[in-house]
Formats: sequence, structure tokens, C-alpha cells
Amino acid sequence: MTRSLDATSLETPRLLLRRWRSNDLDGFAAVNAEPEVMRYIHDGRTLDRAATAERLAIYQRHWDEHGFGLYAVEIKETGELAGFTGLAVPTFLPEILPAVEIGWRLGRAHWGRGLATEAAQSVVAHARAELGLRRLVSIHVVGNEASARVMVKLGMTLEREAVQPDTGRQVRVYAMDL
Repeated sequence: MTRSLDATSLETPRLLLRRWRSNDLDGFAAVNAEPEVMRYIHDGRTLDRAATAERLAIYQRHWDEHGFGLYAVEIKETGELAGFTGLAVPTFLPEILPAVEIGWRLGRAHWGRGLATEAAQSVVAHARAELGLRRLVSIHVVGNEASARVMVKLGMTLEREAVQPDTGRQVRVYAMDL
């Protein structure tokens, strides 16, 4: 069950999805420094603290420009930052625009417990009921079968294969009507 706390936060049984805070930088930098986490993200390189700070600034601007964005995912029981889940405009893949993408990134310690699916289901429900979106896409680099499984659990189906222009990596685009 998802509960919308306000316009910028959601709650599930185990998670709080919220806007980013200044004290999230170190926790998110730790997630982005994990090679296994970043293997299928962009060009596969890890991000240092400065690059993570730049990403957080971009996420904040996205919220300001679009009224939706990537939520920080916090484990309610511990208050630990697990990563993110949310919505973004996938400008890195121009051939599918206009589109809104649902995505997620969790630290390795949080894999295999259904947290990405739980958080993403909450975002899908919010996109449908509160944002009035009619369609979502999700994109993964070929080989990232864990993300593909989450996409299928959300009810998405494979729409096309493509090449990410800035990296040359093969990607799969999944989609769903809301």
C-alpha cells in the first residue's frame, strides 16, 4: 500500500520516498561508488562525491522544472538512504521522446529484498493517480536482468531495443500504459 504524504513524498510499508536533503550526499556518493551498482549505469563508471553532488543538483532542477523527479529512498526502520526511485525525462535516449521514465538505483546491500519493486510500484501508483500520466517507460542496459525483472513485475513489456547515443551501449526500452 502506498500513501502520499505530500506532493513530494510517498510512503510504503518499508520505505519513505522523499525529496533529497543536503545530508544525503555522503550516503548517495557511497551508492554511486559501488562498481557493482554502477556497472549498468551510463558508461559503467563509478561516481565520486563531486560527481554525485552534480547529479543531486540535476535531480533538484528536474523536480523544479517538471513537478516530479527521483525520490531519495530511505529505509524507514533504520533511516538509511538506500538509493533512489522515481521519474525523469530520459533525454539520454532522444529517439523515445517525449517520454517519462521510471528508474531506480539501490546500494548493493539493499538488493534482493524487493525494495526496488516496492518503491517503483508506489511511484507508478502516484504517476497514475496524482500526476495523471498516461504512459511510462523504463530503460536498462542489455545484461541488467535484475532491472528487467522489476520492469516486468510492474507490468511493463519490452517495446524496443536501441543504442544509447552517448555511450554506444545497447539498451532495452520497456513501456506501460497507465
